Amino acid sequence: MQTVNEIATLIERHADMMRLLRAVEKLDLPDCWIGAGFIRNAVWDSLHQRVPNCSLLNDVDVVFLSRAFQDSASDVAFEARLQAMCPNVPWSVKNQARMHVRNGDTPYSNTESAIAVWPETATAVAARLRDGRLELLAPHGIADLVGLIVRPTPAFVSKLQEFESRVQSKNWKARWPRLTVLSSSGSPS
Repeated sequence: MQTVNEIATLIERHADMMRLLRAVEKLDLPDCWIGAGFIRNAVWDSLHQRVPNCSLLNDVDVVFLSRAFQDSASDVAFEARLQAMCPNVPWSVKNQARMHVRNGDTPYSNTESAIAVWPETATAVAARLRDGRLELLAPHGIADLVGLIVRPTPAFVSKLQEFESRVQSKNWKARWPRLTVLSSSGSPS
């Protein structure tokens, strides 16, 4: 797996992933995507000759950006709608129009600018269905994702201790032993 098209094919062939993407599409939220582990884990599983398994996700991160729904109660209401469509899925919906405050960033102009400041380049990926067509979003490209490389995004280079703590707490190498974790300097940590 080396290209965006191959990642798209992986997702399209995975019934559970498509079911979750269809549910999110029905919300009809602006600039709305499923990101982070939803894509990352599927790609890493595939590269480790495993079938992706949505039931192993800690959460399904749904991100959108709308100035109209800026309170957290709206996120909870969207989670409830998704739960009604797809029960037993650990939905996590976050409007990126307010997340910059929590993250100490300048306001995000769109969901892509929000995803770009996630901790790892391989995690800063998302997918959505738009008019039934699959789209992928990867502000830092997919080279690290398909190369099994974990490195901080440019936004996290200045937060290296937080990045390293997160990577350690996730214990990804136990599940995906072929991963290479790089510090900001590009050297293995």
